[in-house]
Amino acid sequence: MHNMKFYDLEAKTPKGEPIFFSELKGSVILIVNTATRCGFTPQLLGLQKLHEKYSDKGLVVMGFPCNQFLNQEPVSNASMEDVCRANFGITFQLTEKIDVNGNSEHPVFQYLKSARRGVLGRKINWNFTKFLISAEGHPIKRYSPSKKPGKIEKDIKRLLMS
Repeated sequence: MHNMKFYDLEAKTPKGEPIFFSELKGSVILIVNTATRCGFTPQLLGLQKLHEKYSDKGLVVMGFPCNQFLNQEPVSNASMEDVCRANFGITFQLTEKIDVNGNSEHPVFQYLKSARRGVLGRKINWNFTKFLISAEGHPIKRYSPSKKPGKIEKDIKRLLMS
């Protein structure tokens, strides 16, 4: 992981199709571990607002659904996108369900956690932990689950303008 660069990483859509991060070069990226049945789930609406407001200016919002916290993402990969679209109007990119901690943690989160520690260390402590990545592929900031998407808009705007 030490020599790995952000653009070397990849993920998969809920349907299993690859998402190559190398294709995101030049975009500001907001990565969030999401869940559809979490106390913070209403943040999906704020993430969607950021997506709608800034996607044409270079922002990519990516939701990485995770079921590691109290079974708060119980739906299957097959139905997750439908649930997010129907219940929250989500049009930003979702990935297949992943783990953010432990032996099977996704390489994207291994990388992000090693680059940006949280208040309590490397570990992701809950759903809706957010990572902001610059257009050059550098993890700039990590935000706690309680930090609402609207509260990080100024950081996003600053990166989009730089």
